[in-house]
Amino acid sequence: MGASMPIVGRSLAILIVSIVMMSISIVTVSLRSFVRLNIIRAFGWDDALMVAALILFILLNVCGIIGTMNGVGHTRSDFTSTEIYKKALMWWWLGQMLYVWASAVAKISIAVALLRLAVEKSYRVILWSIIVIAIAIGLMFWLVLLFLCNPISYFWERVDATSTGTCLPMSTVLDIAYFYSSVTICCDLSLGLLPAFLVWKLQMNTRTKFAVGGILGLGAVAAVAVICRLPFLRFYPDDDFLYSTYQIAIWSLIETGLGITAGSLITLRPLFQWLLDAHSTHNHKSPRQGMYSKPYRLSSLPSEAIRESQNTRYWRPDVDPDNNKSTVVAVSSQRRDKLSISNSSQEALYPEPLSPNHVTIQKTFVQTVTEGNK
Repeated sequence: MGASMPIVGRSLAILIVSIVMMSISIVTVSLRSFVRLNIIRAFGWDDALMVAALILFILLNVCGIIGTMNGVGHTRSDFTSTEIYKKALMWWWLGQMLYVWASAVAKISIAVALLRLAVEKSYRVILWSIIVIAIAIGLMFWLVLLFLCNPISYFWERVDATSTGTCLPMSTVLDIAYFYSSVTICCDLSLGLLPAFLVWKLQMNTRTKFAVGGILGLGAVAAVAVICRLPFLRFYPDDDFLYSTYQIAIWSLIETGLGITAGSLITLRPLFQWLLDAHSTHNHKSPRQGMYSKPYRLSSLPSEAIRESQNTRYWRPDVDPDNNKSTVVAVSSQRRDKLSISNSSQEALYPEPLSPNHVTIQKTFVQTVTEGNK
């Protein structure tokens, strides 16, 4: 499809941001899906919601790209055809409709993921409140945009002097946009700060807590984009709408893309562990490492080495290293509730949602074989 308007200046800026944020989001969500489906083998509701957010975000970026090709980012005087100007307004309107739900669904996905960490009732109430607020505020703003003009098509048809219809005052839309952005900032900051409290009570060393809390708190970066967008909301009532609101379009794309990316990055820890394990296995099999440089696991020990080795420590990982006639067996109790079994995409990093009174018991047995006198 050829461009009806030259993609330069502000149009080019929107196009570049669309392509970059869409590409990053696709990569991170694809990696997340790989982890859930192939490594953990547990695809939860939070994963499905993030995939849905990505689909909406891709459609949003398609609207942004086609919009730039039709003049979004250009001044009114640049348009030589009223039909092209109407198309540009239509794609801008469609993009904003998709933005509302792409952003909301991404927030809901992050909140659902954090619910697995939240054991205390107060934290769960906060997360469920964020979910309800994200849906409510998104629905409210979406309905405002949908019925902004009567008929709906009058939003882009109004540039034609022969068309008839009415629209809400843009000052009213501006007030609603400020309210929507303020609530969105609160939700994003809550999703970014709450993990610090959740992780602090986990049984981890301090260094790991900071690392995990930092990763989980990446969701707060979306709030930065919303804050950066606030000063540009005042251009909503501007007569040169497509030219003046380009910063609103850019920061909306960045906000949603960062939310999807951050929400996916927090799930990729098993991928790095998987890659490290694969690298470790490769090194064990490499002849440059030396066949007998250290004990091997049974699965990685060459058959020739098994035949030649007389030391049981090479092929019996359960043998006591100080006594070849003793074996060590450890048994741990585990408990998972029905909810976590039916809907879990949870890594070993995160504890199961157990009751506060649950106790994990581990017993270690040393079994010794005593030879009788012959």
